[in-house]
Amino acid sequence: MIRLNDIVVKFGDFTALHSISVHVKEGEFFTFLGPSGCGKTTTLRTLTGFIEPVSGSVVVKGKDITHVPIEERSIGIVFQSYALFPTMTVYDNIAFGLKLKKLKKPEVDRRVREIARKVDLSDEQLAKAVSQLSGGQQQRVAIARALVTGPAIICMDEPLSNLDAKLRVQLRNELKKMQKDFGITTIYVTHDQEEALTLSDRIAVFNKGVIEQVGTPNEVYNHSATEFVCNFIGDINRLEPEAVRALNQAGGSIDPAARNYIRLERIHVNVEPKAGAAVLEGTVDSREYYGLYIKYYIRLAGQTIKVIEKNDGVNIYEAGQKVRVVMDPRDVMAYPAAAQQ
Repeated sequence: MIRLNDIVVKFGDFTALHSISVHVKEGEFFTFLGPSGCGKTTTLRTLTGFIEPVSGSVVVKGKDITHVPIEERSIGIVFQSYALFPTMTVYDNIAFGLKLKKLKKPEVDRRVREIARKVDLSDEQLAKAVSQLSGGQQQRVAIARALVTGPAIICMDEPLSNLDAKLRVQLRNELKKMQKDFGITTIYVTHDQEEALTLSDRIAVFNKGVIEQVGTPNEVYNHSATEFVCNFIGDINRLEPEAVRALNQAGGSIDPAARNYIRLERIHVNVEPKAGAAVLEGTVDSREYYGLYIKYYIRLAGQTIKVIEKNDGVNIYEAGQKVRVVMDPRDVMAYPAAAQQ
């Protein structure tokens, strides 16, 4: 569906994108994920036509659109700020692109009301000024405006970042449902790892103008290709050589000189170890209570590690308590020591 082939973007002497190549399948929810300034929005703007690359090509459905004007690309865009017209009604905001296409009034009206129903905007809301709506309602207007012209692709640049945490989670779920209902190919930009893992079919993880890994949420989380991805996606423990030696004594074959990591939920407290797992004696340093789960900080093997345990309401460990910590060497992700930049 979409192919970005060896895209290079420069701003003066600064190279923002270094030979970016991505293939997005039709109907896929594909996320560009990374910290601020990593190149994800620049890549999106190159796809949509706001930025022209120094070299490389943008191909959609087999057609090279690298030098095609923005308005001819059939790509809907939802900006971080929504870029709505605050003094216009919701109806006129949604209808704006259709009027530019010089469609007849009855056709404009049919399309506006049809898309409004699909994104749960009422006739009463259509008559209001955008400035009278809540943040969540404005986001629906921005999505409706992007979809009403029937684009082949919709691009969203941090569309939830201006909302409060509770509304962000609610609209995240609605976004995914809408995308599945419409079946439209979606490119989504975010710095929020949880958002990316929740929404995406696949994720491209950006770092300093390059893509470190492309994969499913499970692949980038549990099988991180690089040390950067391993650290950026979710929380993780880096294991010091003493802990690695203990794992190796249990049958592991981990290089103590490498940079070794293990996810918090892969470590267990006071459970019966499975074959091949290591048991280390530790002391609870402190805990954080989250309700659904508890995060423990446990001193062992010359370091403090973080452990997440499901809260069963019974087995809750106190600071200073001795515990048996179980780790499986097969859960360790290892990277060459020289790989860290």
